[in-house]
Amino acid sequence: RTIGDRIGEAKASGNLGNTLKILGQFDEAVVCCQRHLDISQEQGDKVGEARALYNIGNVYHAKGKHLSWNMAQDPGDLSQEVKETLQKASEYYERNLSLVKELGDRAAQGRAYGNLGNTQYLLGNFSEAIAFHKERLAIAKEFGDKAAERRAYSNLGNAHIFLGRFDISAEYYKKTLQLSRQLKDQAVEAQACYSLGNTYTLLQDYERAIEYHLKHLVIAQELGDR
Repeated sequence: RTIGDRIGEAKASGNLGNTLKILGQFDEAVVCCQRHLDISQEQGDKVGEARALYNIGNVYHAKGKHLSWNMAQDPGDLSQEVKETLQKASEYYERNLSLVKELGDRAAQGRAYGNLGNTQYLLGNFSEAIAFHKERLAIAKEFGDKAAERRAYSNLGNAHIFLGRFDISAEYYKKTLQLSRQLKDQAVEAQACYSLGNTYTLLQDYERAIEYHLKHLVIAQELGDR
């Protein structure tokens, strides 16, 4: 501010906002991220503007999750405050998405789609969540980003469960399992086995359910995860 560096001030405000978000001070975080947004717009800095929109989305997303954890319920079964907070997150992610499309930034589009999928899932809009996660998946494959691909499969599996499409969920969870083995991520592998166990229970295929729950158990014991 002293040297009149507006772009520097904008970035510093954004960093403050992200730090306050991690500290759980969501309202203060929004003020700082909004400052980042205002200055970026004033300076015609499209990249900064996109980043600020994404960060504000993140703050509302984190706040919504934080509020809903205190109530512990199924996706979609939310208080008015949580719903409004997550809808705000969604709006900012949408604005970010249209701007990064304009900028032709595919990687940033992938991040926006993933977060839109997650907020719509929490809001109980499972068909919308699926559409967003499919876009996320396509971009992850484009970049050969196996970790993002794995997350997308997992999220697609979760959303299909709530639509009662258990067989489709099982297919997505199998892909999650495959990728977690490729990535040598045992904790995620265990999680995928657990999801498959539950899905086959819903499909009333109890033999397979037992098979996957046993795999989950073995990995949990290996990892010493009580």
